[in-house]
Amino acid sequence: MEIPDDLKRLYRHWDRHLSSLGTGGGDTIQRMVPQEPLIDDILCFVRERMGIWQRKTAGEKPPYTEDPILSTYRFCNIFREFDRQTIEFHALLAPLRGDLSLWMLNMFYCRMVARTETVRKVGLLSFDQARNVELYERLMTSPRPRFGTPYVFPVSAIQRGETPTRELFIARHLPLVMKGIADEIETWDKISVLDGVERVIPLFGYNLRFLWTEVLIDVAYQFPQHIDLFGLFPVGPGSLPTMRRIDTSKDPAVLVRDLSRLEIDVGLTCGGIPVRLSAENWEGIGCEYRKYSNLKAGKGRRRLFV
Repeated sequence: MEIPDDLKRLYRHWDRHLSSLGTGGGDTIQRMVPQEPLIDDILCFVRERMGIWQRKTAGEKPPYTEDPILSTYRFCNIFREFDRQTIEFHALLAPLRGDLSLWMLNMFYCRMVARTETVRKVGLLSFDQARNVELYERLMTSPRPRFGTPYVFPVSAIQRGETPTRELFIARHLPLVMKGIADEIETWDKISVLDGVERVIPLFGYNLRFLWTEVLIDVAYQFPQHIDLFGLFPVGPGSLPTMRRIDTSKDPAVLVRDLSRLEIDVGLTCGGIPVRLSAENWEGIGCEYRKYSNLKAGKGRRRLFV
């Protein structure tokens, strides 16, 4: 299926994700991965989940799959770019793409809040502190729940600082540090997300690696000249069990990078050319496949499909 035109326009990284299938530029499962049957099963999961997205996008009516697990329980998309909240955040901030520092200030804010309704009601951050004071007051008086739950923000990480609440952290700390971080990112030439997180954390002042991983992925979607999603990528605890099943001999950050070099067609094209699975995609696939495997075994958290 061809990527819909609106998603082609929304993101600016697709040309860096086009496949080398048929050109000899990729690698094969047989040469790279010792657990070929496991990879085959993972890819069956990937293609079926992609099929669900394709059928929903095409306007078909359910059921979207005959797989009893995928038809019953909720799973993230194979491509994070297709997630509803990611689309909403990138659409909201598209007018700011000419200013990396302002765009990134508000993307971090969006990811912290994780609730589009709150961001739209309260408004966007600026580097004018008087305007941010007004935003803080609107945020404090906005109805609960103010924050969403897709990404967990560890409040304990900021409680000993000068801005010990989420609201103060958003309105005061983020505008204070984001210009300097944006200046640093402007110097990057397609570095990996793993390296990027390590460079950003000292400038940011707080050990929020998970949130920075999320935001640097977003940066790569809009400013791909700075970040390479096919490089070393941090593997979270949700994905780690799958990566260990695939290959215990490799550092997981290296493994997802190597997996992104496989010659795999998942049925998605851009301009008729297959779109590759990146290291970021593989990290997410590892997490979702773990959920899928657990549910097939009668274990795990049961989030119903809607």
